[in-house]
Amino acid sequence: MRKECMYLAGMLAMMGCESSKQPSDKALFSHFEYQGHDLMYEHNPLLSESQAYNPILPGWHSDPSVCADGKGNYYLVTSTFGLYPGVSMHHSNDLMNWRQCRSILTRPQQLPLAGQNIGKEGIYAASMFYNPANATYYMITTNMGRMTHEYKPGTFVVKASDPEGDWSDPIYLDNMGGIDPSMFFDEDGKAYVLYCRMHNTDYPGHNSIVMQEYDLVADTVKTSTAQVIADKGAKPAENPMCLEGPHLYKINGIYYLLCAEGGTELGHSEVVFRSDNLWGPYQAWSENPILTQRDLPERENGVYCTGHADIFQDGEGKWWSVFLGTRMIDGQYENLGRETFLLPVQWTADGWPRILEPGQPVPMVVDIPGAVRGDNLSFGNFTVVEDFNGPELANYWMTVRSNAKDKYSLTQNPGYLTLKCDSVTASDVNGVPAFVGRKLQHHSFDASVKLNFYPQGDQKAGLLLLKSEDHQYFFALADEDGTCALQVIKIGEGGAPEVLASSPVEAGELVLKVSSADGRAFDFSYSPDGEQWTNVASGIPASYLATDVHGTASSYTGTLIGPYATCLKN
Repeated sequence: MRKECMYLAGMLAMMGCESSKQPSDKALFSHFEYQGHDLMYEHNPLLSESQAYNPILPGWHSDPSVCADGKGNYYLVTSTFGLYPGVSMHHSNDLMNWRQCRSILTRPQQLPLAGQNIGKEGIYAASMFYNPANATYYMITTNMGRMTHEYKPGTFVVKASDPEGDWSDPIYLDNMGGIDPSMFFDEDGKAYVLYCRMHNTDYPGHNSIVMQEYDLVADTVKTSTAQVIADKGAKPAENPMCLEGPHLYKINGIYYLLCAEGGTELGHSEVVFRSDNLWGPYQAWSENPILTQRDLPERENGVYCTGHADIFQDGEGKWWSVFLGTRMIDGQYENLGRETFLLPVQWTADGWPRILEPGQPVPMVVDIPGAVRGDNLSFGNFTVVEDFNGPELANYWMTVRSNAKDKYSLTQNPGYLTLKCDSVTASDVNGVPAFVGRKLQHHSFDASVKLNFYPQGDQKAGLLLLKSEDHQYFFALADEDGTCALQVIKIGEGGAPEVLASSPVEAGELVLKVSSADGRAFDFSYSPDGEQWTNVASGIPASYLATDVHGTASSYTGTLIGPYATCLKN
């Protein structure tokens, strides 16, 4: 069989590979299809055109921030950590119909991620703002690895006059530490930067919120103005943990400070402070938190870990919030990542904002008055088909740590995504693998791709489920001891592979499919024509890729799935 496999590969190379036009170290992918089948959507149909499902951005869309520019545009940005491009941006005119219009950090000089961990480093908590005084859009975030590996400033600003055009190179802010930066533009034309400073002095998780004035001409922070405006949290006597994610607003002459508190896991919440003066003192509301799910029991279709909120006003004067949350399996783990939810903000008679009443679960349906659902929705069950016919990858595709342009081609074989089997694997922190992935957005899904490939030696190509460097499943066509076979490979710490299942196949063109019925397990199957399927493995635990509440697959991202080619040794 090994001779047959080698003979076929050699004959194809000599004949110009009539069916695939590929040399033997290339894998050709075509017709990628992703379908969501979550029962929650099927069992709870929307009853009016103004209703939307929560989450409005399912799958990994963490740390949401909305920029409402006063011109009828709403731009929503989310964090991307060690993936490329950086800071995904969605646009809407009505809060119902969102489209991923671009990413903000799209050039290598904007996004240096070499050597950074996929899910624990890279680009943290991005926030976007519009300053009408100079008609400029700002995005501020932190490149964690630049701080921790290079000991250089990690927080930076990029600017644009057109948010859907090119953004500037990073402007790194010296003399400013911490994470989760945010900006505030006051009515007098002055600007400020806020961020979380991690002390861990009085107790583990002791944080404070610091504010500094920002020079709009020089694009620098004024170091001498740094001042703590909130310390520890809403109830300091109780030693609250992880006060972070600050956002500052001026509403009816009063300054409101919103912060996440409790850590981004099960204790997550959102709290609010206010002051008559910009620099404080800021008073915490006695009825904090204004959003949390930590006191609720396990529940079907339950949302957990809510927090890291941003609030904004629509064109009709109504206030809304976006925040992150997770839809956990059995109250124990999630494999979709932290998702973006939308809810209206309610105001008390004495002027405090509340996102959700205590003890209330996040509703899975939200009404957006005046909005009408379009055809291409970001929520609910949907199907995405990619035929790789364009000159560039669609906005939803991501690569690891760089644009990976030297690892794939859309023009070498038109109508195919061509990946070369690279010695760099998805487990290597110091490299860029030949991988192109999109986010899992449903617990119940099917993802398939047509693969044309003739493996030799250690060459493998197929579909990769990627959570982190040391938590992956690889459905690969391989040369297994002289036999061409499809393998289901579990990849663990240090990149160690374990073949969980194997099935001999004919090398050449096959359709590979990864499915899940309910988010608890993955099934792997293949077909020569996309019609008749042969099972390779069923019931492979999805929890291996999930972020457990105790940190089993510790990562701030969700799971990605997509084409991958490598020279991984068994």
